[in-house]
Parts: sequence; C-alpha cells; structure tokens
Amino acid sequence: MSLFSIAQRTETYQPALAWTSAIGGVWVFILVMLGAFTTSIGAGMVFLDWPLSNGSLNPDGWLSDVMMFAEHSHRLSAGLMSFITIGIWFMVWRGESRAWLRHVALFAVALVFFQALVGGLRVLLDHMQIEMVETSVGRLFAMLHAGLAQIYLCVLLTISLGLSRPWIEGPKTEATSSLLKLGRWCCGLLLLQLAIAAIMRHSHAGLAIPSFPLSSADGDLLPQVWSFRIGINFAHRVMALVLTAFLIWFAVKLWRDSGVGKGLRIVTGGMLVMLGGQIALGASVIWMLRNPYVTTGHVLLGACLLATTFGITLWLHCRSKTNPS
Repeated sequence: MSLFSIAQRTETYQPALAWTSAIGGVWVFILVMLGAFTTSIGAGMVFLDWPLSNGSLNPDGWLSDVMMFAEHSHRLSAGLMSFITIGIWFMVWRGESRAWLRHVALFAVALVFFQALVGGLRVLLDHMQIEMVETSVGRLFAMLHAGLAQIYLCVLLTISLGLSRPWIEGPKTEATSSLLKLGRWCCGLLLLQLAIAAIMRHSHAGLAIPSFPLSSADGDLLPQVWSFRIGINFAHRVMALVLTAFLIWFAVKLWRDSGVGKGLRIVTGGMLVMLGGQIALGASVIWMLRNPYVTTGHVLLGACLLATTFGITLWLHCRSKTNPS
C-alpha cells in the first residue's frame, strides 16, 4: 500500500506499517537512554532556553562538550520521535481497519506532544523554587516527564504488537484469570517503582543511603536517621524486593499454565534475566557511587523490563480466545 494513495483499510498484516512501528518502538529506547544519561550527569539544565538550545538548533560546542551533547541530542531525538509518531499515526489511520488501534495511535501523538511540553516546562520553570519540599517547579516537571516516558513506551509497544504478524496471524492463547490479574499487578507495580525512581533521581537522592544491601555501614536493616531523600531511596529498595517476588511468581505461573505458548515462555525467561540484571545494576549504582554509565544502564534496563512485562500481559489479555482483537 502506497502511503499517499487512497487504499481500503484492512486488518491484515502490512509489512511497511509493522516495520515503521517497530522502528518507533526501538527509537523510544534510545530516547530513554539519552534522557537517563542527561539526568545522570546533571546536564538537564545545561541550556536555559527551550525549544532551541542557546537559541539554535546547532549550538556552538555541543559536539565537543559531553554535557551539551547529552542534553541537545536528547532534544533532537525527541523531535525525531515526534515525527516518527505522527508518521505511525498517519499510516495506521489510512491503512488499519481496527478502530482500537487507530485510537491508540492517536493517543500516542497526543502523548508525545504533551511529553514535549512537560520537558519544556522542566527547563523554563526550573528557576521557581518550592521551599517546602526543597525543590524547583522544573524538577517536579522532570519527575512527571520521566514517568510519562514509561507510559509512552507502553503505548508504542501496544501499536507495534498489534501490527505484528504473530498478533494478526498467530494462534490465540488461553490463560487463566488469575494469571491475567497477576500480570496487571506486575505492570502496575513496575510503573509505581519507576515513578519512585524518577522522584529519587530528580531529588538527588540516589546515594541518600550510601550502603547496600543494608541501610548503614554498621549493618542496620533500617536507616538510622530519616528524611525525605532517605525515605524515597528506602522505598525504592523495598519496592525492588516486592517486584522481584511478584515477577518470579508471574514467571512461575506462566510456565505452569498449559494455555501459554512456547514463545511467551521464552519471553518470560528473558524477563527474569532482565530482572537479575536490574538488581545487579541497582547494587552497582550504589557501590560505584552513581557512575553515570551504570546509572543510565539501570534506567534503560528498567524500561526494558517494563516493556517486556507489559507486552506479555497485553498479549495474554488481547490474544486470548475470548477476545477478538
């Protein structure tokens, strides 16, 4: 189907549309990585204007200064992501007959523009301080920006999966209601954990508890003193334990469910490998005093873990024999 020709909408597999959405799904991880690296090296406010950087699309010195490079490449990548999202929506709107998929694509466009606005407010309002919580309005928008990125990732994944050949032409699954419920819980807990992590990062609380796995050099399970930064750091650790238990439980139930196909079982194994890697990177962030590359890897792998868990859960729900999608 030509992009500019008038064609009848269909729900059959369309390679060009599927690959375009897949490119968007890959690019969003690059965007998350660049955003995480920018935050990890403290370069979020290296440019005080927006949407341009020092008034230009090609600011002087940005290719030779790592702080400028991190932030400006993040902005350029975000701009490209906006065009990719609009392109996906346009192609889906013209060629896809499934109304729910067209609605999701439209939501992706709205979300990417809202995300850009939030990112801009993060820069433009950073000078406004909120003394009560010892932060700035800009940092609050930075926390929201980080959380919305995870939701945007899930939206793009929904489109990519819905357009894929296995979704359209593959066999249905038959999962139990308890498995579906557990998948929803895992996705919700992952989003909560990523929100806590965003608050922690932008509150400069990543090393508020400088020891791991215990909370003090003396071997205390709980912190000896408490503050907001220590509390949010400790909450991140507790949630990591909760998530580990839930994801392992989810994996065991998936492997034991006879209605789950071999492909999903393999993906589930990948989910557990990511979980192990995420725990190791989280510990290394503390032990290596928030090395920016390790910290960036921790954020990126967290996004991959969310995408994998969400993808499994979405597949179980929408590809069940009782759902016609």
